[in-house]
Amino acid sequence: MDSAEVKKNPESIQTKKIKKRRSSFIPKFACFRSDYDVPTVERLDGHGSLDMESVKAGENRFPTHLVIMVNGLIGSSQDWRYAAKQLIKRYPQDIIVHCSERNYSRLTFHGVDVTGNRLTDEVIAVIERYPHLQKISFIGHSLGGLISRYAIAKLYGRVITQKTSQENGECKSEESKDLLPQEKFKGKIAGLEPMNFITFATPHLGSRGHKQAPAFCGIYTLENVVSRASWFLGRTGNHLFLRDGGKEKLPLLVRMANDSDDLPFISALQSFRRRVAYANARFDHLVGWSTASLRRRSELPKRKSLSRSEKYPHIINVEAAKAAATGEEMSLEAQVNRCKTITMEEAMIRGLTKLSWERVDVDFGGTTQRFFAHNTIQVNTYRMHSDGADVIQHMVDNFLL
Repeated sequence: MDSAEVKKNPESIQTKKIKKRRSSFIPKFACFRSDYDVPTVERLDGHGSLDMESVKAGENRFPTHLVIMVNGLIGSSQDWRYAAKQLIKRYPQDIIVHCSERNYSRLTFHGVDVTGNRLTDEVIAVIERYPHLQKISFIGHSLGGLISRYAIAKLYGRVITQKTSQENGECKSEESKDLLPQEKFKGKIAGLEPMNFITFATPHLGSRGHKQAPAFCGIYTLENVVSRASWFLGRTGNHLFLRDGGKEKLPLLVRMANDSDDLPFISALQSFRRRVAYANARFDHLVGWSTASLRRRSELPKRKSLSRSEKYPHIINVEAAKAAATGEEMSLEAQVNRCKTITMEEAMIRGLTKLSWERVDVDFGGTTQRFFAHNTIQVNTYRMHSDGADVIQHMVDNFLL
């Protein structure tokens, strides 16, 4: 879906009022010592998106690594605030963190493609503000992982270059088409070197398969009823429950498991040095272990045989990236068989596991925050989800600069 189609989903007057009210309370530029003892510079744009960098970053050199953090369903840029500060604390000279909020609250109901287009435009706008960037990473929570996968496909092979405006002397950016040969664009995300693509509790295989949404208790009848009522989440619900498309077209998430005529979904993912999937092994009532960790249910490790890490007590299993899966491609006829959801699920697994993934399994069993595992894994709000701090620390410690 292109920009013209995105405009067909205008924001409501109420949404604009919310944005105006938020921006009236938060300054456009602030420098302070944060509540997590990480001195940061924070910039808030007109959409509520948040840029963070260390106050020390400019002392020796400009940070060259841009980290895009994307919230999930009904979320906001504040959901990633804790994790962003931990990244900056660890790598103060190297990174700028941008917490996205072009897709917040009910705007996340507009569909993976529409929200992905918004994120694409947002990333380009961020790159235009920082001419010294060389690398880029994406970190998404829940739906934010799918939005990020769509956006990187839109950004793959595109280069944003700086040029000085002769009219007012300001530095502006635009997409370069003629300055560099196409070969130099290949493998880049918006002209930057792709490093880390990390997801936390993301429904990569959708929510329609058996036990992919644990809130339905694994009851087939209930799962089918909810699947048919997916409209209450808007176009996003149709995408998550694989009810979009039609007789001539596969659901969007199935198409996103392969390169298509429209967008190079797999090529864009493959361009990243690392791909990591953090998943809750239990207590996540919204996203199942299988869909979050890109595994068939028969491939899930037995929890009883797993042991907790001393350094990261809530991480029960770390599976290093393995060689990409091989095998025959599933036929198109099998993929379009609407009668068996497992067929579409299998098609997505085969497509996405053509690439190697690091898998990190998390279990908050024994803690009072286990019932909020979906948000605890991200440390959505430190006061309520602090048990996930070790999971965020694991992400920070293994982050590739």
